[in-house]
Amino acid sequence: MSNTYHQIYIQAVFAVRYRDAILAKAWRPTLHTIIGGIIKETGCKSMIVNGVEDHVHCLFELKPSVTLSTIMKNAKSKSSKWINENNLLKSHFEWQEGYGAFSYSPGDVDRVYNYIRNQEAHHQKQFFLDEYKDLLRQFKIDYDDRYIFKDLI
Repeated sequence: MSNTYHQIYIQAVFAVRYRDAILAKAWRPTLHTIIGGIIKETGCKSMIVNGVEDHVHCLFELKPSVTLSTIMKNAKSKSSKWINENNLLKSHFEWQEGYGAFSYSPGDVDRVYNYIRNQEAHHQKQFFLDEYKDLLRQFKIDYDDRYIFKDLI
């Protein structure tokens, strides 16, 4: 076969270090746009990036020639650099180490897209830690509570 055909949908979730609620509403949309652009730089198709004060969700089509870890490393390091270079916070900004990544079928994409789009409304009803654990359980991912948000321990 001379071509590579693929359709791999990924939702990635990552948090601010210590889960501090410091991503300001005023500049958060720009941050999301920048993260989406960083994902596109890898050759992947960014579908939506959104989040709230303490974490971000990204939905994108993964290109098979690019590793998920490379995409996340770039998205987190370059967006941290943008926040710090623009002095958007009084202290140095960092994302928490690690991330969650979940794959979806094409039939799930609209639901996941809308879920990410409505993060602010969603988090008026559910805390991030509960949301994250629900995703881990939904995808049958074994986890140890001691290490989910290691920075807090």
